[in-house]
Amino acid sequence: MTVNTVNQTNMSYKAFLSHSNVSKEDQEFYDLKNKAAEYYRSNGVPQKIENVLNEMFCQKPDDIYGYLANYFSSLSYTPVISKITGRGVFDGRGLTAVKTQVYCIIRNEEKVVCSAVMSGPSDDLEADGVEESGEPFSNSNQQRLSITTALQWIREHLSPMLQGFNPTDQTNVDKLLSDFFMARYLEHKDSLNIEKEDELRIESVSEAPPQVTPTPAPTKDKKGSDKGKKVNSTEKPLPPAETPVPQLPGATAVGVVSLAVAKTAARLLGEPLYQHITSVRVPKAQSEMHLPAPMITILSCGKDSAGKLNLLEEVILMPSSSQRVIGMGLELQCEMTRILNGSAYKAGPIGVSEEGALQVGFEHPEQALDLVTEACANLALPLGSDLRLAINCAAHGLMDYSRGKYEVISGCHKSPDELVEMYEGLINKYPAITSLIDPFRKEDVDQWESLASVIGQSCGLIADAASNLCHRWSEAKPLPPGVTRVIIRHHSDMTISDLIQTIAEQKETMLAAGSGDKSVVDLAVGSGVSFLKLGGLRGGERMEKYNRLLAIEEELEQEGILGAREKKQPLSDFSETLNSGSGCDSVTIST
Repeated sequence: MTVNTVNQTNMSYKAFLSHSNVSKEDQEFYDLKNKAAEYYRSNGVPQKIENVLNEMFCQKPDDIYGYLANYFSSLSYTPVISKITGRGVFDGRGLTAVKTQVYCIIRNEEKVVCSAVMSGPSDDLEADGVEESGEPFSNSNQQRLSITTALQWIREHLSPMLQGFNPTDQTNVDKLLSDFFMARYLEHKDSLNIEKEDELRIESVSEAPPQVTPTPAPTKDKKGSDKGKKVNSTEKPLPPAETPVPQLPGATAVGVVSLAVAKTAARLLGEPLYQHITSVRVPKAQSEMHLPAPMITILSCGKDSAGKLNLLEEVILMPSSSQRVIGMGLELQCEMTRILNGSAYKAGPIGVSEEGALQVGFEHPEQALDLVTEACANLALPLGSDLRLAINCAAHGLMDYSRGKYEVISGCHKSPDELVEMYEGLINKYPAITSLIDPFRKEDVDQWESLASVIGQSCGLIADAASNLCHRWSEAKPLPPGVTRVIIRHHSDMTISDLIQTIAEQKETMLAAGSGDKSVVDLAVGSGVSFLKLGGLRGGERMEKYNRLLAIEEELEQEGILGAREKKQPLSDFSETLNSGSGCDSVTIST
């Protein structure tokens, strides 16, 4: 019908031109009308309209205009990025972060599609308030500089660079971001080299050459000076701490823009973020997906606790399966609180750690482990079989460099070799401990090897701060000997492609969630990690991530692609625990 109308318009136009007494205005009008008909015909509009009208008449939908809208939406151009904006916000810890919004041209209109939030370099392990040399430092200036530079990069460089790009093309977007970041890094490196050369030149001019004073040969005194040399001869000198890789100011822009583009693509494609990440990692459609098992921090007795004990930064539940593990964590948390309130243990004040776990001050590690053991026994939880423990020692923060020893308990220092014996004793006494995270600094290679040989297969060694996972421009370094698993973090300068590649290069990986939104759960599911370290079961931001994990489990189960292991032992059983009442009013679940 519509095609015939256009043909009739052409015929009437030719007949119209045959008349000589046509005014100029009428001729211009008919010329315009003919151009419009040609424009619509060249774009196939009459035929498409005729097709959709015929189809709609046959189907007779209730919402006529909704049917037309859906039909023409499928014919519209692929959305492209029009601009990217950034602004400073505060994360869950009260630190400044970068929030990025991605705008796209969708059906001739510019719309905000998605946003992402990522913290600055203080989210990294080296920026925890203590240098590896033992000296405290303040990173507030570095944090401000990084955020300010990141916002400038987004505004002046990344937004114009990605304008017109298809957000679903994650690989090419990440390559552009990586190339841009590499160029900034090389510029930064050149400027540092120039500054260093200038300083050396000034020092060489201002300072006179030092006079060399001969060192007298040491005299042996069997009765006096040789005393105490037995210890020095058996203990090797402490390996110096590696110089931490400096953070490039503005690096946060790379990670947050890459994440925002990935979330934008998922929304435009109408699929969950984890599914989009999976398709980036494995282009083939997956017939089955597995959930990472959550690692739940239930107790913290580290340096920030009120007691003398420093060694147990985190006591973590590590399930051999995902059966009711979140529910177990909630029950266990409440039972430990009940026991502590009963004054059976001489513990300090009970608080909540930054990781969202119970923070209790103890004098010795046995007290904390006895508490967990007793609580599990009271609840009949399968500690040691289906439910096991990991201890995050965070030893890199316990080294007293003036003594060359670890301060595992306030006033009690252990050499690296003595610490091996201490770990061996704890593992033998508490066989439920099957993993130690960062039991030493990454520099104490001999002790990593010694501990691995002593504990054998009974306990695995996990590297977090000691993982030596370097930036893309740095030389790769081997893991400490004996490491069986690696904890990976989505650092601020990592694109989504960088994260996927880093995880693929490791045999057994865990992803640790920092401060940020719940998208880290989708990243963990999509990238295929074995475990997801989310922290404790306190705090709205943290519980939002646990709830996201439960939601993904439900989605995969409904689609019939949830792995067999998760089907038999669903995480969602923990909702029954909440509904039945756990007797702990302080647990808050935020949705």
